[in-house]
Amino acid sequence: MGAEARLKELGLLLPVLPKPVANYLPYRLAGNILYLAGQGPRDEKGNTLTGKLGAEISLEEGYRRARLVGLGLLAAMRDALGSLDRVDFIVKLLGMVNAVPNFNDSPKVINGCSDLFVEVFGDAGRHARSAVGNVMLPNQISVEIEGIVAVKP
Repeated sequence: MGAEARLKELGLLLPVLPKPVANYLPYRLAGNILYLAGQGPRDEKGNTLTGKLGAEISLEEGYRRARLVGLGLLAAMRDALGSLDRVDFIVKLLGMVNAVPNFNDSPKVINGCSDLFVEVFGDAGRHARSAVGNVMLPNQISVEIEGIVAVKP
């Protein structure tokens, strides 16, 4: 089953791809590699979700927000490629978590995106990954994730 069919089977709707807030592209296709710019979490109305993990944001809510970022990254992939079925595999993610200094569960937060990609792409969704805690992220977003994707020839 292709990724587009799997997305439909899971009942997942992709958000509108947000416009860049500065001088950068939301993605760049270079040969068979798609580079995805970092995105933060947005609610169903497109509002940015802010806050610190380990303070006002729980681990469970952080996981949910990373999943929302994953949906945004899927929207960028579809916009770049025309169809998620052109994705060969997810190469790597870099997940950044806006957290208090003693918050040690950044990998558990970023699992929200990683788990989503495995649900949509199966084994092709498994990827290398870094998950780091930050004392702040732009505009105080709670999570930011960027990615590298291999595209089918």
